[in-house]
Formats: sequence, structure tokens, C-alpha cells
Amino acid sequence: MGYENKINMELGFKKLDVWNKAIDFADSVIDLTEKLNTQSKHYRLIEQVEACSASVSANIAEGKGRNSNKEFIQFLYIARASLYETISFLSLFEKRKWITKDQLNELEEEAIELASMIKGLINAIAKNLK
Repeated sequence: MGYENKINMELGFKKLDVWNKAIDFADSVIDLTEKLNTQSKHYRLIEQVEACSASVSANIAEGKGRNSNKEFIQFLYIARASLYETISFLSLFEKRKWITKDQLNELEEEAIELASMIKGLINAIAKNLK
């Protein structure tokens, strides 16, 4: 088996639309943090929002790599929690005027779509468990 075929087989999470959407979401968040409008850099908060946004796709990938659909569902719930955590931090950033309301709204729209995709995948997997 060729290297590329082996990688595609082993990294099936990369074929998931929800994982790709999560990668795009994290990229948007990190892009935003690189341009934060704050005089005093609060590095721990900035690192945390970057970490939790990246955690969404990481948990989807990790869950996909587990041996059971039940475990996959658990990691999808963790991914969704990381998504909510990200929005919580971004809401604080908007309150502190580090980002604009429009920036927050744009990321919230992405998050709502992503949360819906995660929920849909959870429901589809759970339906097959019955």
C-alpha cells in the first residue's frame, strides 16, 4: 500500500466536514488573536482562547481514532464544550473592547454552524448504536 493511501486510511477524520469546519474556526480565532486591540497583552487569556479553539478539531480527531462510537460521541461532546468555552472567552474580549461586536458575531455564527454539525454527527452515531 502506498504512503498516501495509508495516510488517508489512517486519518479518516480529515474527511469529516465537521473536522474541516473546526479547523477553519480555529484558524479564524487565531487570526483574530494575532490582531487583538489591547494595550496590555493578557497572554494567558489569549493562549487559552487559542487552545480551546484548536481543541475542537483535536477532540473530533481523537474521538474518530477511538475504538468505539460511544467513545467518539464522548469526544464530540468535549469538542462542543471547547467550542462554547471559546465563545465565552471571545465574549469577554468583546466586553473589554479587544474585539468588535461584529467580530464576535461573525465567530458566533461560525460556532453555531459548527455546534449544529457536531450535534448532527452525535445524533447520527447515536442512532446507529441503537
